[in-house]
Amino acid sequence: MASSREKPSGAAAKRTLRADAQQNEDAVLQAAKEVFLTSGVDAPVREIAELAGVGIGTLYRRFPKRSDLIAAVFRREIDACAETAEGLAAEHAPGDAVAHWLRRYATFMGTKKGLAAALHSGDPAYAELPIYFRERFEPVLGSLLERAAACGDMRADVEPYDLLRAIGNLTMSSGADGDAHTARMVELLVDGLRRAPEVKAGSKRRGAPRTSRRPGRRRGS
Repeated sequence: MASSREKPSGAAAKRTLRADAQQNEDAVLQAAKEVFLTSGVDAPVREIAELAGVGIGTLYRRFPKRSDLIAAVFRREIDACAETAEGLAAEHAPGDAVAHWLRRYATFMGTKKGLAAALHSGDPAYAELPIYFRERFEPVLGSLLERAAACGDMRADVEPYDLLRAIGNLTMSSGADGDAHTARMVELLVDGLRRAPEVKAGSKRRGAPRTSRRPGRRRGS
C-alpha cells in the first residue's frame, strides 16, 4: 500500500527546485536594487544576501561577479519600466499616457545615476545593455507616441530615441535641487510635445517664412 506522504516525482521535484531558485533570484535582485540605491554599487555583497534572506553561496552561484549582478538588476528595472506602458495606455488618454510614461522613465533614469560609472567600465557583462535598452524602450515609447499623434494629442515629428536621450541627459542634473530641476524640465519637454509645429503648406521648413519689403515703400503704394 502506498504511503499517503509520497515523495514528489523527479519532474515535480525539478519544478519545485526551479521555483525556489527563481524566488531566490527575485529576492536577490530586489535586495540589490535597494542596496545599490542607498549604498551604491560597491556595497558589500553580504549586505545584499542578508537583505534577500539567502546565503552568500546562493548569491554567488547565480551571480559569480558583481558586474553580473549589476547587469541583472539593470535589465530587471528596464523591463519593469517598459511594462508600465501598456497599463498607462489602457488607463489614460493617448497624450496623457505619453506624459505619465516619460515621467516614469525619468524616475528610472534618475535612480540609475550611480550605475553610470560601472556601466561604462568596459566590463563584458554590460556589453549588451545599450542594445537591450533600446530594444525594450523604443518600441513602447514609439507606440505611445503614434497613438497620441494619431488623435492630435501630440506632434508627430519626434523620434522615440531622441526623447529617451533627452530625458537621460536631463536626469544628470546634480545638486540639492537636481531631482526637482529634472522634473520641471521634463514637464517643459512634455508641454512642447503637445504643441504641433507650424508648417506652411508645401513647405518643409517650420513656421511661416518671413516676407521682406523694400525699404522706403509704404504698404498699399
